[in-house]
Formats: sequence, C-alpha cells, structure tokens
Amino acid sequence: MDQRVVTLDNMNPHVIKMEYAVRGPLVIRATQLEKELQAGAQKPFSVVTKANIGDAHAMGQKPITFIRQVVSICLTPTLLDDPSFPDDAKQRAREVMAGCKGSSLGSYSDSAGIESIRRHVASYIQARDGHPSSWENIILCSGASEGIRGIMKLMVRHDNGNKPGVMIPIPQYPLYSASIAEFDLHQIGYYLDESTNWGLDLSEMERAYEEAKAVCTPKALVVINPGNPTGNVLSRENIEAVIKFAHERNLFLFADEVYQDNVYADGCKFHSFKKVTSEMGAPYNQMELASFMSCSKGYMGECGLRGGYAEVTNMDPEVKTMYLKSISAKLCPTTLGQAVMACVVNPPREGEPSYEQFLTEKKGVLSSLAQRAKMVVEAFNSVPGMSCNIVQGAMYAFPQIMLPEKAIAAARKAGQEPDVFYAFQLLENTGICIVPGSGFGQRPGTYHFRTTILPQPEMLKTMLEKFREFHTKFVEQYQ
Repeated sequence: MDQRVVTLDNMNPHVIKMEYAVRGPLVIRATQLEKELQAGAQKPFSVVTKANIGDAHAMGQKPITFIRQVVSICLTPTLLDDPSFPDDAKQRAREVMAGCKGSSLGSYSDSAGIESIRRHVASYIQARDGHPSSWENIILCSGASEGIRGIMKLMVRHDNGNKPGVMIPIPQYPLYSASIAEFDLHQIGYYLDESTNWGLDLSEMERAYEEAKAVCTPKALVVINPGNPTGNVLSRENIEAVIKFAHERNLFLFADEVYQDNVYADGCKFHSFKKVTSEMGAPYNQMELASFMSCSKGYMGECGLRGGYAEVTNMDPEVKTMYLKSISAKLCPTTLGQAVMACVVNPPREGEPSYEQFLTEKKGVLSSLAQRAKMVVEAFNSVPGMSCNIVQGAMYAFPQIMLPEKAIAAARKAGQEPDVFYAFQLLENTGICIVPGSGFGQRPGTYHFRTTILPQPEMLKTMLEKFREFHTKFVEQYQ
C-alpha cells in the first residue's frame, strides 16, 4: 500500500495551480525530440530550435570578454599573476574579492549582497538617471525573478478572506501569473493595446481595477518595460500616466526593467520609473517603488550565472526590516552572479585597457539584435495570416496568427487551445519551439505566439523561412 506523506491530493494546491508556459509541455517535447534525433530517429528537421526562452548564449551569443575575465579571476585568484589578463579586470576582481569574507567568492556574502557591489549599483543608477540612489536600497539577488518574488511575497495577507490583488499586463511574463498563483494572490489582468504597438491604455487599466475591487484588495501594479513578450517600449508620457494612476489608487509599483539596454526602434528611449517619479516631484517621488535589473538580458546574456538587483524606494522602514529578515533565510544570492553584476554596473572606463574591446563587443551584440528585430517583423508581416508589431525593444516578437475555423475545431477536438495546437504542429514539423500566446494571456478570440529574436542571423533566417513554409501549409490544410 502506498503510504507517501505528500500526494497530489494533499499537497499545496497553489503549487498545483501555478503554470510557467516558458518551460511547459512544448519545451518538454522539444527536449524529447532532441534526444530522438541524437538516437538516429528520422524527422522532417535535423535540429531543434528552442526559440521559447530568452537564453542568449544558448542561441550562439558569445560572452563579453571583460565579464568572463573578472569572474575567472574571482574564481581562480592565481590569475592575478597572469600577464595576459588586463589590469582593469584584475582591479575589478580584487575589489569583488575584498568584499568577500576570507577574500573568497566561495564564502557567504551579506544577505542583501556584497556592500561594494551594492554601492556600485547605486552609482550606476545615479549616473543613468541623474538622481540620487542609496546603496542601502539596493538588494542583490540571484536573477531579477528572485527579487520580484521576494517583494511580492510581502503582499500575502488575507483579511477576512479577501485576497490582495496584483495588476499585471496581459500579455505578461508568466513569472508573474505563476508567483501570484503560488502566493494565493489575486491576478488583475489589464490588456495591452495591440493596435498601438502594445501600449498601456489607462481606460483599460481603470476597467480592470474597478472590476477587481469587488473580489480583492488591489495592492500592486506591475509594469514590464521594455515589454516581455510584446517588445514594446513605453514613452515618457505613458510612464507618467501610469505613475499617476498608481498614486491615485495607492498601489505599490513593480518596475520590471531587465531589458533596459535592449531598445532598438528609432524614436524609442528607455526611461526608468525611478527617474520619472523623481522628476515628477512630490507626491510621486514618495511612492513605494521596486525596480528590477538582471545580468541575464541586455548585451550580457549571462542567464545561468543568476545575477540581478532590486532597488526598493520609499518602503516602510519596519516593512523593510521584515523584508531583509525574509531574504536572510536564503543566506545570500550567488556570489558568482554578484560578480557579474559588478561588471555590468562598473564596466571598463575610457582610457582603461579593456574599454575598446568591451565597447566593440557590447555594440556588436546590440546592433545585431536590432537587425534581427527588424528581420523578424518583416518576415512575419510578409506571411498571409500573420501580423507582427514593431519590436521596439527586449528580445521577443509576439505576432498574431489568424487560424482557420477548421484548425480551431481540430484543436478543440484534441483538447488543446488553438495556439497550443498550432505550436505543437510547428514543433513536430519544423523542430521550432515557441510559446503559445495563451501562456502569456491574450484577448479572447485572438491567437499569438512568442518567439525570441536570439538565434544568430543565419539560423534566424532559416528559422523564419521554415515558419513561412509551415504556416502556409497549415492554413491550406485547414482551410
């Protein structure tokens, strides 16, 4: 007799409820297909292209030399004596190690991170925004995701059965819906406007807020800028309007700004929420705001090394004490990720030996991504039955697909959402793995998918041609 203590019937129901589409059933099948190909199975394709996740290095992007040099020295301090390593990389590594107990990256750091790195983060923010930033408001974390979840967890409290509500954009990055489900919060989805390149519509935000008040207590507002999965970049005016909206309703602002280096479209510019609230003055510069950055995106792409930070401003001091207590239970963020973040916020300066190579590599990555962003949009918009907004920033396109009624009926018969059905057919016929729009949320009756723009140009060109051929045949089959 099976006497397991934890079963599906008695385990935490909130974990069962949570879903994370970016690593869902399609990715599991894609991994199976890779193994089948390795075993010699014959498929209509020779390679699986995982365009489902923003993993730059997995898609062929080369690491930034300076970052890897600093990290290598931190891990192997004897390299300080190696003349092939530049002096500025050695200086950065010495500073990181000086902040570590025993001068070793293998020691625990403070729970909020190594103080010298937190100070550099504050200086980086101050230089970016032109407004003061306190290092004591900087919390280093193992990727932005951990920082986001750590602060969202503070919202968990049910008063008389009434859940706290968190407003998130639809479509959204599934970290938010998954965390909201796990923490038993109430998701308040506000639709982005596809007709205005996925802009924020205040009347739609007002609708979502007012409807939610009947079933929860709205506590927080999440904004992702540049957008994931939509690739939009918010204008200064749009950000100001959102800040006023949040202030009027006393909402805690989450500013997910991990793609701040990834802005490509002409006329677009990244504006941090911290900068805009500061320049709007009182009372907006007194709002509770948490802003997030990561070393997984941008030009760095160091996803697996897990580095990030949160800047938390205007948090109640007593709540901040509880927050710091909460993160202390995890001991500390990975020191390897902290070392990477140290390089991001304190890169080579003009006149230092690594400067020219660093600048060349950084510009090379970002200009190539800009080229690929255009390539993806042009390709999808040239396929009948597809439409794709301009990818202004981030690392993704989120095109809409017009599916024939017979395809929708076939999907329902198979027990799948139509865009999931489409994505599985695409995977089995081309080896291309994408994420269906239903995994991010979309307006009822519309169908989308998210693909990264990260495959290197030649691979991307091949992938887009396969897309064209598949979509044409799929539509013909179900016409």
